[in-house]
Amino acid sequence: MPDLYWWRVPSPWGPLRLLATERGLCRVVLPAEEGVDRWVARFLPGHTAIEGGSLLREAADQLEGYFSGRLPALELPLDLYGTAFQKAVWQTLQSIPYGQVWSYAQVAAAVGRPRAARAVGAAVAANPLPIVIPCHRVIRADRSLGGYGGGREMKLGLLRLEGCNVEHFVLESTWVRRRPDPEGGTSGYAHR
Repeated sequence: MPDLYWWRVPSPWGPLRLLATERGLCRVVLPAEEGVDRWVARFLPGHTAIEGGSLLREAADQLEGYFSGRLPALELPLDLYGTAFQKAVWQTLQSIPYGQVWSYAQVAAAVGRPRAARAVGAAVAANPLPIVIPCHRVIRADRSLGGYGGGREMKLGLLRLEGCNVEHFVLESTWVRRRPDPEGGTSGYAHR
């Protein structure tokens, strides 16, 4: 069984923790993120964590280049754990150009499932490699930011770093979750 390697990398928002197997980078843990131990137990049970590894040093160098604005794309071997649909979404996220944003609906159309924007949202939220697989480039159709594992300020910061004009984004969503109807009606989303 391959070992699990880890490394800490500084970022403008606090330290990132990188995890890799011998096959490739498998996880980027954002500063505010919790639950990585559950993720490792689910996808890599029994692995021994070892600090270091040449792949993680290369990843750290590339992330430093990205954060300094010198390197718009990260080119690293990846070891992804997810469903076929999630992997298709994550591959599509990698095609979103640096400095641009797509809506969840645009990603759904690019994956070939134009009516699956919510499923795309779930796959984006499950992205194990934020920044490397740029889920921060996905926003809601109403131009609001949507969620991000590192928080709204980190998502805004990453978009600013890439040269996005974030002043055009809605900082609070105009969509609200409907309360379930006590008579058995369906819940969903509606504009405020």
